Amino acid sequence: MTTLPPHVPQPQPVRPGDDGKPPEDRRHRNRRRWLTAIVIVLLVGVPAGYLVVSAEQSRSSGRDKEAESSATGLQPLRPSKMKRRIYEVPVPGGATGLRYYETSNWKSSRLYVQFDVTSGRLDTFLTEMGVTRSSLKEGAIPISARDQRTVGWDFDIPDHAWAGVSHNQKDPRPSQDVVVDLSDPAFPRVYVVSTATP
Repeated sequence: MTTLPPHVPQPQPVRPGDDGKPPEDRRHRNRRRWLTAIVIVLLVGVPAGYLVVSAEQSRSSGRDKEAESSATGLQPLRPSKMKRRIYEVPVPGGATGLRYYETSNWKSSRLYVQFDVTSGRLDTFLTEMGVTRSSLKEGAIPISARDQRTVGWDFDIPDHAWAGVSHNQKDPRPSQDVVVDLSDPAFPRVYVVSTATP
């Protein structure tokens, strides 16, 4: 049997489970368990919370769309940018009293829009739609009685300065019927029915 020189330390026998660290006391063990529990809660809880929030947002969005689609008559809202683009109704910025309603069936879809605007922005609106103020015919009401009944518009009110224009376009582009109440020339009220045929 060989022995090591006296200046070399003798190897110590290794006991099972002895990694050279001092034994863990109760406080450290409890802290380690709490940290493990918190990590597990975060790993499981955060994604679960995200799913719950997403589901609620989806339900809310669905309820809003359902309410919008089941609504009858004009709603005090601005039509979405997509609706304005599809129906080619360039509602000017700064328009007030804005309301709209949409109907759709297998034959055609209609967007009804009403808003108040300044005289200058009326010109801008008409130009962007493809007509001019000179196209407005005094006393003309191109919006049909049926469309008036659909949203409760009444153009038989006396002492109002009505003017209207029809802007017909070739399918599949929509056509618009516009009536403007010019009783207050500085702040006219605009009524639009845009009809799209698939």
